[in-house]
Order: sequence, then structure tokens, then C-alpha cells
Amino acid sequence: MVSQAENAGAVASGDTADQALAGEGGGAPVDAGAGGPDEQSPDEQSRDEQSPDDLDLVADDEADGDSEDDDEDGAPSDGEEAPAEVDLADLEQESEIAADYVEGLLDVADLDGDIDMDVESDRALVSVVGATLQELIGPNGEVLEALQELTRLAVHRQTGARTRIMLDVGGYRARRRVELTEVGQDAAEEVKTSGTPRRLDAMTPFERKVVHDAVAAAGLRSESEGEEPNRRVVVFPVG
Repeated sequence: MVSQAENAGAVASGDTADQALAGEGGGAPVDAGAGGPDEQSPDEQSRDEQSPDDLDLVADDEADGDSEDDDEDGAPSDGEEAPAEVDLADLEQESEIAADYVEGLLDVADLDGDIDMDVESDRALVSVVGATLQELIGPNGEVLEALQELTRLAVHRQTGARTRIMLDVGGYRARRRVELTEVGQDAAEEVKTSGTPRRLDAMTPFERKVVHDAVAAAGLRSESEGEEPNRRVVVFPVG
């Protein structure tokens, strides 16, 4: 069953990537009549030479930054700005697109499961329930994280907008949220007692965000350090 799910994800990834890249390529030509070279600054000439698709990719890169930790709960960490508010109708549309995509993956992999859709704060939620689907979660949630990225790509391909939709399978994220809240609380208490920073184990963006929230609720400060997949939370004492 594991190989079926992974094959389904690989097929879906290839198809989605091919379709997402199909629109890329040459941009609109620069109008030579708009002015001579002397009338444009180097920055303006450079931007004119970029296609609209190129500019969109640059904007996405600039927007991402170190916002992975913010992506999982809507509240900023590591000094990032909170994401802009999203219209409820847009979130419902994202949920429907994601649900159709995930249902298609389940059909390809010949796996049973019901799809639940919801909207929480400024995020669309899609959950696979009603079955034990450990093969869609994987060790430490690795398969689930990959499926979530595929789902986000599918939504982006249809809406043209960056999405923060969250995918859950069998209540895995809800269980991890409880466990990681305790991890954050325990780390905060230890740092309060010792007065020295505490570095936690490497975590996914979702897991780091839960820990950041727990540490903040305990009155301490935390930051993320390192590069994926070894990025981790560091808890600091007051002051």
C-alpha cells in the first residue's frame, strides 16, 4: 500500500509540475517606441526584459523568505509579517479544489477515506477521515507534508494565488499539536529555570509553529535556526 500512495504522489507531482510549467516561457516583448535606452535606468531596463511569469516567480520568492513557520498557523514568528486577510469565498474555493485533488489521489492509490472541508481563521482545511491511512502520513509526517505541498500546487495552478491550505490525514496534525504544545511548554519551563537557551530537535514548519505558539504563551521568546530539513526551534530566556 505504501508504494501505491507514493506512486500516486509521484504521478500527481509530475502531471501538476508539467501543467504548472506549461505557461512559463517568453514574456511580452518590450515596446521599442516607449523611449530610447538613455531614458531608462538600468533597473527599469532589467525589469522590462523579464516576462510577466518571471516577475511572478520573483514576487513569490520575495514573499516566501523565512515564512515557513508562519505558514502553519497564521501568526507570525521570526519577525515575519502576518499574511494578508483572505476572502471567505476564496478559502471555500480553495477547499473545494483541494478536496477534489485529494479525492483523485485516493482513487488512483485505491485507498478509502472521506474528505472533510473546513475554514479556520484565514486558512482552508481539508482532512481525510474515516480510515487508517498511515501510508499517507509516513514517518514523522513526511508523506503528509509532501502531499500537502502537492495539494497547494494544485490549488495554485487553478486559482493563480499562493495558498496556505492545510491538509490532514486521520487527525495526525491534531494529535501532533497536543504533543508539541507540551514540548514547547516543557522547554519554556526548563529555560526559565536554567536561564540558558534551549535548542530543540529539527521539526517541520507546522511543528515549529506549534512550538513557537506554546513558548510565546509561556512568556518567552523563540526563533528558528538552520536550513531545511534540519531547521529547529531555539527557546531563549527573558531578556
